[in-house]
Formats: sequence, structure tokens, C-alpha cells
Amino acid sequence: MKKSASLIPRDKLFQFTLLVLCFAAWGTAANMTDPLVKVFSKTFNMSALQSALVQFAYYGAYFCLAIPAALINKRFSFKTGMLTGLGCAAIGAFLFYPASQAMTYGYFLAALFILAGGLSILETSANPYVMKLGCEKTATRRLNLAQAFNPVGTNLGVFLAATLILPNLNQADSTARTAMSAAEQKSIVSAELTAVMTPYVGMACVLVLIWLAIAFTRSPTADAKTSSGNPVDFKASVGRLFRNKHYRYGVLAQFFNVGAQTCVWTFTIQYVMEALNADEVTGGQVLQYSMILFLLSRFVMTWLMSKVRPARLLSIMSTVAILLCIVMMASHNITGVIALVMISGCLSLMFPTIYALSLGGLGDDAKFGAAGLVMAILGGAIMPLFQAALIDTVSTAFSFVVPAICFALITAYSIFDAKKRAEAAVTSTIAFAK
Repeated sequence: MKKSASLIPRDKLFQFTLLVLCFAAWGTAANMTDPLVKVFSKTFNMSALQSALVQFAYYGAYFCLAIPAALINKRFSFKTGMLTGLGCAAIGAFLFYPASQAMTYGYFLAALFILAGGLSILETSANPYVMKLGCEKTATRRLNLAQAFNPVGTNLGVFLAATLILPNLNQADSTARTAMSAAEQKSIVSAELTAVMTPYVGMACVLVLIWLAIAFTRSPTADAKTSSGNPVDFKASVGRLFRNKHYRYGVLAQFFNVGAQTCVWTFTIQYVMEALNADEVTGGQVLQYSMILFLLSRFVMTWLMSKVRPARLLSIMSTVAILLCIVMMASHNITGVIALVMISGCLSLMFPTIYALSLGGLGDDAKFGAAGLVMAILGGAIMPLFQAALIDTVSTAFSFVVPAICFALITAYSIFDAKKRAEAAVTSTIAFAK
């Protein structure tokens, strides 16, 4: 059998293509959200910690909706899970319109929560589905390939933010805005929030189109098998997963991975503005460069995994990321900005690799195991709060010690995984010799 056929079976290529669209969709949503921290801090005149609640609402929703998503997948099918997720996400994106009319920060957080909740259900369904579309041996590479299209969406998200949102921010700072009349302030805020709303409503329309494409597509055999109608033994599955040390550590590694990724991208604009004495548009452009490198690196890493064991490659990239964070902290200038962009290259393989390594060998428990790994996205809600607090009390450059610590813990997991697999190989060899 040809190598390409073993990676993606020909009869499942169309389903894989639809899944790729889903990966791109949630990438777009996530990375349109990153610049909102800077937007809302300026529009609503808030501290970095207050504006970081954007990420808390977004990733907190991932945590809350992952278990319901797993129950949907277990009781019904991956297709049902994806349709539910796409529907909720579209509703959340449409809610940006009334939020922009109300001009209230809390309404935007509510819309983000509903949007992200839908994406949580979608991601919980799509990731394990991709792994099932072929043999288990190529599952890690197949997930990395599908996830390689996620940064296509992230680049689109950053592009939309950089062209439709950031250029429409009024350049008046908080002092200048305070001196304005109430009518002038309202006019500026209205214009800025309308700019925020436009790309989200457009994305909602795209989500509806993807929903229709999946709804009218026949489910493959792999999906039908999940709709057995058997009772959902939630307690037994969770118990087995909790006793599995390799899986537990994988969830923690994913928590810190998403935390590191969110920290790096959320505060890229702020770091660049201070390091280069630039404006938000320049910061958005640098974030776009990071996303392009992230995209290209996903394909490179997928190829490298055919030459280097995934756990070893994960260890190398996470170690390099630590060193780049140190460079950023020591050199808050163009050198630090270059190091900041390069971190995205290291990040490219982390989420799908940790995901696949953690679910390996779980069997039917992988359905709930996937939910735990999506819940770990809560790291994107928690870790930026620590970094924002350091920005407010120390400095932006020093705050990147937070992602550096996260990368160190990911390195520890990759070493643990490699050791565990080596021990398993030795045990298997001894058993075979007997």
C-alpha cells in the first residue's frame, strides 16, 4: 500500500476535507480573538488584567463544554457533535452584532463564551474523528496534517483583525479620551466596536455554510459505529482515565501548551509596540508573520515526524522555545521580536502531538479522553492572567517567563512519554523472546 493511502484512506478523503474546514474555522475564531485583548483595553479603558478576561471567557467555555461534547459523541455520533458545535459557534458569532449596539464589555464576553463553547464541542468531535480515519500507526501524523490547516484559519483570523479591526482603532489614548465630551467618546467607541463586529458576523455566515455541507453529507462507517445506543458509562471511563498516569500528564502538558500559546500570541502586539516603539498595526503585522511561520512549520513538522519520533521532536521544539523566551526577556528590541516570531515555529507541532500521544492506546475511552484534552484548553484562560499581572506590576518583557515555564513542563512530559515508550518496547521484546 502506498504511503499516502495509509495516511488518509481514499474512501475517507471527502470527510477529511470537511474536517479540515472545521479546523480552519476554529483557527480563524481563536486568532481574531487574540487582538481583542488590546482592542478592549483601549476601547473600554481597562488594565491588561481586566482585558485578559477575553481569553478567560473564550478558553473557559472550552473547559465547560468539553464533557457535554463527549457525551454527545458517545451517545450519538461525531457528525452530531460537529453540527451542534458549528450551530452554537454561529449563534455566538452573530451575537457580536447586538453586543456592538449595546457597547457593553460584558455582552461581548457572553458572545465569546457562546462562540467558544460551540467550538469546544466541534473540536472535541473533530480531533478524535481525524485519528479514526485510518490506521492507528499514522494517527499522530494524520492529526498533525489536519491541524496544519488550522493555522490557515489563524492566518486568516489575524489578517481580518489586522485589516478590519486594528486600523479602525482611534489613536487617542486614555488621557485624550477622558478630555473628550461624552458624545465624542460614544462615537469613537461605537466605530471601534462596529469594526470588531464586522468580521465575526461574516464568520458566522461561513459557519452556517459549513454546517449545511456536513449536514447533507453521509456519515462514514467510522462515525456510524459511535452511534451504538449503548448506555454511556461515564463514571467507569473517567475512572480508568484518571488512573492512567500517561494520560493525566498529557492533559497537564496540553494545559500548559495552550497556556503558553495564548500568552505568546495575546501579548505579541503589546511586546512589539514597546520593543519597536510602534503602533497596533505594526504589532498586528508581526503577529501575522508569526502565524505564517506557524502555518509553514506545521507541514514541516508533519514531514519530520516520518523521520523523528514525535516525542523526541516535541522535546527539541519545547526546549528551543524556552531559549527563545529567555532571549525575549533579555533583549526587548528587534532581537526579541525575532525570537518572539520564531516561537510560533516551535508551537506548531505541540497541540496535535500532545493530543495524539495522550490518546494513544486508550481504545473506546478515547471518546472521553478527547474531552479531557479539550478541557485542558482552560490553560489559555488561566495562564494569560498570570502574565497580565506581571505586565501590570513588572514589565512586558519579564512577563514572558510565564510561557517559558509552560514550555519547560511540556519538555518534561515529552521526556516522560519517550521513557514510557522505551520501557514498553523492552517489555514487549522480552515477552516475545519468551
